[in-house]
This record gives sequence, structure tokens and C-alpha cells, in this order.
Amino acid sequence: MAAILLLLLIIAFSNFIIPTKANRFRGIILAAFQLVAFVFFYLKLSVTNAGEVITESYRWIPELGLNLQFQLDGISIIFALLVTGIGVLVFLYAQAYMKSYGHLQRFFFFLFLFSFAMLGLVLSANMIQLFIFWELTSFLSFFLITYFNEKEEARAAAFRSLFITAFGGLSLLAGILLIGNIVGSYAISDWVAGAETIQAHNHYFPGLLLILLGVFTKSAQFPFHFWLPGAMQAPTPVSAYLHSATMVKAGVFLLMRLSPVMANTPQWNYIIALVGVVTMLIGGYFALTQRDLKGVLAYTTISALGILVLMLGIDTKLSIKSAIVFLLVHAFYKATLFMVAGFIDKKTGTRDLTKLGKLAKPMPVTMIITFLALLSMAGLPPMLGFIGKELIYEAKVQLPGIALIILVVGVLANAFMVAVSFFLGYKLFFGKQGDLPKKPDEKGILYLIGPAVLVLLSLVYGLFPGIINRMVEVALQVMVPKALDIHLKIWHGFNQVLLLSIFTVILGTTLAVFVIKKPAFLNKWSAFNARVFSFSFTQAFTNMISGFVGLSERNTARIQHGRNRYYIMTIIVVTTLMLLYQLYVTRGWTLATEFSLQPFYISILIIITIAATLYTMVSKSRLTAIIAMGVVGYGISLIFLYYSAVDLAITQILAETLILVMFVLILQKLPVFAKLSSRATKIRDFIIALSFGGIMTLLALKAINVEFNHPISDYFLQNSYAKAYGKNVVNVILVDFRALDTMGEVTVLTIAALGVFVLLKTRSKEI
Repeated sequence: MAAILLLLLIIAFSNFIIPTKANRFRGIILAAFQLVAFVFFYLKLSVTNAGEVITESYRWIPELGLNLQFQLDGISIIFALLVTGIGVLVFLYAQAYMKSYGHLQRFFFFLFLFSFAMLGLVLSANMIQLFIFWELTSFLSFFLITYFNEKEEARAAAFRSLFITAFGGLSLLAGILLIGNIVGSYAISDWVAGAETIQAHNHYFPGLLLILLGVFTKSAQFPFHFWLPGAMQAPTPVSAYLHSATMVKAGVFLLMRLSPVMANTPQWNYIIALVGVVTMLIGGYFALTQRDLKGVLAYTTISALGILVLMLGIDTKLSIKSAIVFLLVHAFYKATLFMVAGFIDKKTGTRDLTKLGKLAKPMPVTMIITFLALLSMAGLPPMLGFIGKELIYEAKVQLPGIALIILVVGVLANAFMVAVSFFLGYKLFFGKQGDLPKKPDEKGILYLIGPAVLVLLSLVYGLFPGIINRMVEVALQVMVPKALDIHLKIWHGFNQVLLLSIFTVILGTTLAVFVIKKPAFLNKWSAFNARVFSFSFTQAFTNMISGFVGLSERNTARIQHGRNRYYIMTIIVVTTLMLLYQLYVTRGWTLATEFSLQPFYISILIIITIAATLYTMVSKSRLTAIIAMGVVGYGISLIFLYYSAVDLAITQILAETLILVMFVLILQKLPVFAKLSSRATKIRDFIIALSFGGIMTLLALKAINVEFNHPISDYFLQNSYAKAYGKNVVNVILVDFRALDTMGEVTVLTIAALGVFVLLKTRSKEI
């Protein structure tokens, strides 16, 4: 697994060495490597179907107990096959779709690297490792969505996507740290083994909320769903990939992976189920009123993601089985429909549903593919979507307390999906046609390979569901270890579920016929939505960001005012107050140090230093003030020398000499001495300086007389000679114990010296 990931990573970066002349084959070449990865995982299917788990582990950060861990089981292999299999078809499709655009190296690099990140995510057996891949998908999706960066809408949509998913990612990391701290590990296997401990811990609920926040933002659940329609600004190959098998499914994957760890609790069941059912209804309701073809598909994606989350929230064997099946259902029909939408856009020059129509004659193959995909989305036989819908209806009645609510909302949401499917099919191929920018045709086989393969798979699996029966069964057993054998079938007999399906189809068909017969109704419906649902999440997000930026600007203008004097004053005052508070909290210590005037020459030296300091304050001559400051510096150097701190004394003498010479040279260039501070300002500065000096004096005395912990100096005294072979402890600390820090300081000084040298050697030129 690590080898195939490394291969994909190398191929992603190797994309830049493929010459521009190869653009006509670039997508095909990358599709071939996706096919290699798909074949690799397909060959592992027999192993995972036998119930075995393939694991790999490599040393990573052993000090933290972290290893690079990969796991291929019933869940991860389904996602791996979807990521690589649909990836093959998307790259073939992108070869045709993107040929008229520029920056293809950049586009294919980001798209291929995105497939690598998603594959790494689903194969991760370590939560920290999973988080890294999780965030990588967020950042790469930002670059993909903003491919048309000259468009303001694309930049805004990419920013919303990145902000919301990155915010959720940080929440996810916090949740991972909380839960990992409970079991003392971040390996998913350890989490599964310690599930009871985790659920009984006080940190379980806050950890669950943080993780769910990451899931809901990533998988576009209410109230974070609004970023997904904006992502339609991305090129259609990106939309087809992100919305079917990768980006938005990451949250669903994480719920499946953590189901054995955190499920079977009321918090899990009710939070996830309620969020899922609301998302499902919102997506279905607003899909029908969209005018952009990709916009319709975006909202149906939101509805489908809500269904998946709902099924995992119900958390029964049947609901989880329906989630696994519907995962495949949605991947097949959604990738198909997005690729068809992009094909229609390319061939007609528009995605506007008010203009599209009567495409049956010029695009008959596209019509057949689209109808089959729409049948699956509507949940009608003989497509795999019918089996998925039947399972979903069976599962919706199994959550005690809110089963009726979920069932009613679920039927209503599915009715909207049926209506959308019938409306799209009729409108695109038989409806009234407007003025199309281009005359449509079906030239370009690469456009149709992907949709044809996916819709054919959906049809075959719908007619012969036994083909995927074992794969679904193994995935179910990963999440529900005691799950019994299951059997997928297209016919369940005459029962309550069949009646619900028939009612859903009748309701959805009636709505579709009404919308088709009364085109003006959609306009009134849209106006009604604008009036009743006047609150816009997108606008609220924009206002929030604008408000935050405005607040930041005001605070910056208030704090970063450009007056260095007040910056320094603020630092000193705040430090003084904090130290004063610390001294007050830890009061009670006694002063054990004895003061002595002996030896007399040190006392005289201190008096001279104090006098020089005071003279610096009152002097009206710059030169005498500088000399007085030099006296202070040299006096301190002598004190260092008396206490055997030879290194400090030499350093202080060198620094004072250099500063004294520099100041004297600079003084010659300064204007005549002027009085710039008022008497009140001087008094204020005097009080602040005296307070800070007094606090630092008390702190020094306290440090001498109070010992909260074992002094760190003992460690250096004991190890300097034994480990670093040096008797001068200060030198050993600088050169050995903090060698990198010292090297950094030397590097900075070297760079600064080079800069000064260049400036001095550069002659000014008259312009």
C-alpha cells in the first residue's frame, strides 16, 4: 500500500517533467497510472473478501509512539476501488474536457495529487496520519476549485470551501487528541479495542462533537452545506471526482471507520441522524429550483450525503448495510451525471436549464446514459439505486423515538429526488429549447467512456446484486463485527417498503409533471424561497468574514499605530503587571539573603554605576549621556569579572565598546539637541521605569530565595564534562546543548554582516 502511494506521489510531481507537447496525451498517461493502482487493489479484493485485514507499519515518530500505518479491510478497499476506478475514468474525461484550457500541468498535478491524498486518507490506520491526508484534500480542493482564478466567483467559492473545511479539520484534530489521550494511542485498532473505555470517559462527548464538526464540514452537512454548490466553479472533471468518490465522501468514510469506536450511544445516534435528515431534505428541496445544471447536481449531492450520514446515525445492521450500498449507488450515478453535464455544456455552450432542451436527436447515446443514471438517482429498477432505496426505507424505521419523523422526511426528500430526475430527463432531451450558443453533437468518445462504464456497472449490479454481496458483507462486518450473512436482491416482495417506494414515485412523478406542465411555477417557487428562506448562509458567511476583517483593521489601527515608544511602553507595563500578579499569588517567601558592603570596591563600583545611570537621565548633552551609559556597561562588566563570569565580562566589554563607538559616529549626523518630552511625560516614564526596575529587583531576590523545582543548572553541571567534554558550562551550553540555536544566531549575524558589507560597498548612483 505504501509502495502504491509512493508511486502515485512520484507520478504527481513527475507531471511537471512531461513536456507541454504531450498535453494531448497527459490525461491518458495519468489515467494509466490510476489504472495500475485500481488493478492493485482489485487483486487484493479476494483477500479482503475472505475477511483478512492487510496492514503495513513503518517507523515515523517513535518518541510519540506514532508510526506510519496502513490498513486495507472491507471498508477501505471499497473506497480505494472507487477513488482509483473513478479516477481512471475522470482522467480520461479530463483529457477531452480540458484540452482547450491552459495550465494543464498545474491542473493535472493538483488532480492527481488529490487522488493520492484521498487514497492515503482511506488507507490510514493512524488518526494523526489520517488527519494529515484529510487536510491535504482540503488544500488541494482549494486549488482545484479556483482553477479559473480570474473569476471572482471561483476565488470566493474556493475560499469558502477552504475556510469551512480547514476549520472543521482543526476541530477534528482537537477531537482526535482528546480521544487519543483516553486510550494513550492514535492507532485506530487501539481505539476499537478501547471503545468501552472511550465511551465511558468524560471526554467522549466533547471529543465526539469535535470529530463530528470535522465530518459535517467536510461532507457538507447542515449548516455547513452551503460551500458545496459554490464548488461548482471548478472544472467539471473536478466536480465529478470530488462529489462522487473523494472529497465529500471523506466525512462519510470517517464515520464508517469510527463507528465501532463511538457508535451505540444516544449522542451518536441522535446528533448524526438529525443532522443527516435535515441535510437530506434541504438538498432535495432546493435542487428542483436551480437553473444551473451543475447546481441541480450539487444540491442532489447534498441530499445524498445527508442520506449516508443519516444511515450511519441510525446505526443498525440494516442501516449500515444500506449506507454501504448507497455509497456505491451515489458514486456511480453522480460521477455519470456530472460528466454528462460537462459534455452537454461543452457541446451546447451552456448549462442554463432555461435554454437546454430537445437534445434527444443530436445526442441519443448521451440521452440513454443520462436516463439510466437518473433512474438510479430516483431509486427505480432495474438500477442499483433501487436496491439502495429499498434498504434505506427498511432502515429508516429502526431508530426509536424519531423513526416516524425520519420516515416522513425521508419519503419527502426521496420524492424530490424522483421529481428532479424526471424533470431533468424531460427538460434536457424533450423540453423546449432556447438559443444555444453552439449546435450540439456527440463527437468525442473520451467524454462518454466514463459515464457509459459507470452507468453499465450500476445496471449490472442492479440486476445481479450478488456480485457485490460479499464485498458489502465484509465491509459491514468491519463496522458491526457480529453481523450475520446478508443477501442483496432486487425483489423484496410485497411489503411496507414496496408501498413506500410506490408512494414516493407517485408523489415525485406528480410533482415533476406539474413542474413540466407549469414552467412558471418554478419561478414562483424560487420567489417563494427567496421570500420565506431569506436567510442566506453564503451571505452570512461573507458578512462574518467582512465583519472579522473590519474588526481586525480597527484593532490593527488602534494597536499597530506606528509609535515605537508606545510599543515599548506597552510591553514594559504589561510585563510589570503580570510579574506583580505572580509575586502576589506566590507571596509568603522570606528574604534570606544578607546584604553586605564588602568588599568595599564593589560597593563603590555599584554606587558609581547608579550615579552614571541617574546622570544619563538628566544630562542635556548627548555625548556625556553616551559616555555615562558606557560607564554603566563597563561597571557591570567589572561585576561579572569579580564573580568569575569571564565570558560574560568579555562579551559585555566588546558590546559596550562597539556601541559607544557607533553612537559617537552617529551623533555627528543628528540635529541639535531638542527638548521633545513634556514634564508630565517624563514623570510618567519615570514611574513606569521605576516600577519595572523594582519588580525585576523583587523577582531576582525571589529567584534567589525560592526554589519551586529542582534547578536546571544541576543537569548542566553534571553532564557538561561527562557528555560534552567541556568544563566551561556556559560554552558547553552554547556549543553543544543548544548548538542549533547558536548556529542560527551565527547565521543571522553572518547574513547581517554581509548585508552591511554590500551596502557599504554599493555606490549611490544619480538617477
